[in-house]
Amino acid sequence: MTTHVGDRKGPSEASVPRHHQLIVSLFGLYARQHGGALAVATIISLMQDIGVESTGTRSSISRLKKRGVIDSVQVNGRNGYALAPSVIETFIEGDERIFHPRRAKIDDQWLLATFTVPESQRNIRHKIRSSLVRMGFGSVTPGLWIAPGHLRDSVLAYFDTRGLNEYLEFFMADHIGGADLHKNIGSWWDLPALDALYSDFLERNRGLLKSWAQRDGYRIDPESDARAFADYLVLITQWRRLPYLDPGLPIEFLPENWNALEAERLFQELHALLSPRAQRHADRAIDQNMVAR
Repeated sequence: MTTHVGDRKGPSEASVPRHHQLIVSLFGLYARQHGGALAVATIISLMQDIGVESTGTRSSISRLKKRGVIDSVQVNGRNGYALAPSVIETFIEGDERIFHPRRAKIDDQWLLATFTVPESQRNIRHKIRSSLVRMGFGSVTPGLWIAPGHLRDSVLAYFDTRGLNEYLEFFMADHIGGADLHKNIGSWWDLPALDALYSDFLERNRGLLKSWAQRDGYRIDPESDARAFADYLVLITQWRRLPYLDPGLPIEFLPENWNALEAERLFQELHALLSPRAQRHADRAIDQNMVAR
C-alpha cells in the first residue's frame, strides 16, 4: 500500500527515521512474538508499508547483520533473520524503559559511576563514556558520572553484557548537603538539548493524534490497520531513544513546562490507539508470508 507517513512532513524534513532503525523497531515489536524471527519476504513487505523499497530494506538488513544485531536463519523453510542472542536481553530491558519510563522522586538515592581505563585503551574509554550518556548519566567531572538510583539494575546489566564492568565502579549515594543540587543538575545534563528533542517529538506527532481522532473511530479493516502500522512503527522509532537519553530526573529539578511530561502523555495515547491496529496488520503479513510459496 502507499504509506501516509509523508502526511506529517515532507521527506526533505527527515521526519521518517533511517531504514535500519525502522527494521530494529520491527524486530523489537513483532519478531519476538513469532519465534524471534521474520522471513525476508515479511520484512520487505512490512517495510514497503512505510514506503521503503526492497533494495533499501535489503541494504539495511545487510548492515544490521554486519553489526551483529541480526543473524541469518530459516523461517518455515525460507530465508529469514532473527535477533542475535547478544542483543535479546537489551531488547527485553528496553521494553520497560520505552513503554514504562520511571521518574525519580526528590528523596531517592543517586547512582554514581567512576571508571579507570589505561591510556593505551582510549577506544574503551570512548565506548564507556558514550554508553554512560546513552543510559542517561550526567557528567559531574570527566571521571565521575551520576544518574537516578532507579536505573541501577538496567545499568549494571547493560555494562555487564558488554564486558565493561571490569573498568567501572558503581555506588549508591544520598545527597546530604553542599552546593545547590538544582543548579548542578543543570550543568551535569544538557537539559535544553533534551527538552528540544521532546519538543520536536511533540511537533511531529500532535497532528498524528488529531488525525486519528478525526478518522473512523475504532472501525476495523485491513487498510486502516496498515495505515496504523505505518504510523506506529515510525512513532516507536522516533520515541525509543528518548527514555534512554532522559534519566527520569525528579520533577522538582526540571525547568518549568518540561516537554517530556506532555510528550510521555502523547506517546501513551498514540500507543494505546495504534498498537492494536498495527499488531493486527503485522500478524496478518507474517502469517501470509509463512504460508506463501
